[in-house]
Amino acid sequence: MVNACSFKNEIDSSYYCKKLNFSCIESNKVVLFKTTKGDFEVKLFGKDNPVTVSNFLENIDNNIYVNQRFYKIINYPQIRFIHGGVNPENKLYIEPNQTLNKTSRSIPLEIKFKEEIKPKYNYQIKNPNEIENLVNTFESGSIAMVKSGKNKSSSTEFFFVTSKIPELDGRYSIFGKIIKGLNVLKKIKKEDYIHVVQISH
Repeated sequence: MVNACSFKNEIDSSYYCKKLNFSCIESNKVVLFKTTKGDFEVKLFGKDNPVTVSNFLENIDNNIYVNQRFYKIINYPQIRFIHGGVNPENKLYIEPNQTLNKTSRSIPLEIKFKEEIKPKYNYQIKNPNEIENLVNTFESGSIAMVKSGKNKSSSTEFFFVTSKIPELDGRYSIFGKIIKGLNVLKKIKKEDYIHVVQISH
């Protein structure tokens, strides 16, 4: 008989990858965003956020970001939020060559602490003292998944930030960062869209 404690320890990245039916990528990858404002490269943190990155790479393989608009831009004096991706419930935004083969419209919130080997799932930081132990925090060019619930992330919608925003650290799955072309991101407006996202070689 498996007790609750041992089962809890088994709920790791491989558990969720199997449950969500995709291969777990546990290495960092670089992807290229081609947009109407130009191109930029994003390093994906597969070592720290394997489930979130694996889900994102599957979305790329399924072409769901092809010709998708940046559907929401939020401007504050010191920071911008640039939202992109697909809402699975909005069929108007899904083109014929795109597939959303999801068992769920959400994936677990995934954050990583420096002293721990595996990420934590479905866990949102409540104690401010934990923030200093996070591996990834919001910086200029960070990409994270939009929330779909308190401890869940959207499987398809993401957002970029243009500067640090510590108030949100530990509350979203930050799974990558722009490493080239940050100036392109800062020029993007709501009428702009993604031509394609592809893995860099």
